[in-house]
Amino acid sequence: MASSSLSSASPALRIISSLFPQYSPTLHANPSLLPLSPSRPRSLSLSLSTSSRSEKLSCRAVSSATAARMASEKKVQVFDSKDDLAAELAKYTADLSDKFTKERSSFTVVLSGGSLIDYLRKLVEPPYLDSVDWSKWHVFWVDERVVPKDHEDSNYKLAYDGFLSKVPILPGNVYAINDALSAEGAADDYETGLRHSVKNGVVDFSEATGVPKFDLMLLGMGPDGHVASLFPGHPLCEEKEKWVTFIKDSPKPPPERITFTFPVINSSAYIALVVTGAGKAGAVQKALGNSEDSGTLPVELVSPAGELTWFLDKNAASKL
Repeated sequence: MASSSLSSASPALRIISSLFPQYSPTLHANPSLLPLSPSRPRSLSLSLSTSSRSEKLSCRAVSSATAARMASEKKVQVFDSKDDLAAELAKYTADLSDKFTKERSSFTVVLSGGSLIDYLRKLVEPPYLDSVDWSKWHVFWVDERVVPKDHEDSNYKLAYDGFLSKVPILPGNVYAINDALSAEGAADDYETGLRHSVKNGVVDFSEATGVPKFDLMLLGMGPDGHVASLFPGHPLCEEKEKWVTFIKDSPKPPPERITFTFPVINSSAYIALVVTGAGKAGAVQKALGNSEDSGTLPVELVSPAGELTWFLDKNAASKL
């Protein structure tokens, strides 16, 4: 797959590409890594430095210290087709699985709902079906709807039908919510279970932040820029104490959900943000572009201690 890889350690260039006809920020690039062919690559890989942004970043507002922490490099990959995106996401995930199973004999993965599960489809095919050590996987959810597990709105059902039922992950390593509890009870129960997983060494722990440190978090994004069940303008975006919390007034049905908070999300070693479709191009532009109205979307608060990579199709990137 042809791609260009850009590094912030090299001279600044203004990149003009048919994938980014209107992109204006100055990017830092290594000219020797740019494709020599005039044809459009199947994917374009960018590293965007946001260190010049000084505005407060929050669903409503955060401190300048938080804004400074969020001034970090983002890796952005843009794909011509959704199939190309799924293929690269599978390789990315499998490579991290191999890395962490060798380093700590387990691989903790956090799933979300929506279209994300469909983009994991290449993992259930050769070579990954046979080469990945599925027995070392531990699967959690960044958020879940408080509905029965067999309900059409359940993120567990979505993941089970499209992914989990097709790979040999041990049932005891899949951490679904207790759907018999209320939203508040389910959130408390999930956090209790998560603390137990940290104590047992299943999930790594960040001494720096005092929260769990997952190996890989696979996130989607809504057209309004929400991630997990953290919505624009909602007070839960500012929750700092709880690892898992609940919402009863979600602007997107169903109204009752549980969700990880931003401290847990941002403690991850790796985060992949998978965003496709023209309907999300506006939010992508605000998060990655030169929008004057930036700093108001939950997705802009995703700033992990580790590495953040955006996986975009060309429609989602069309306004960059």
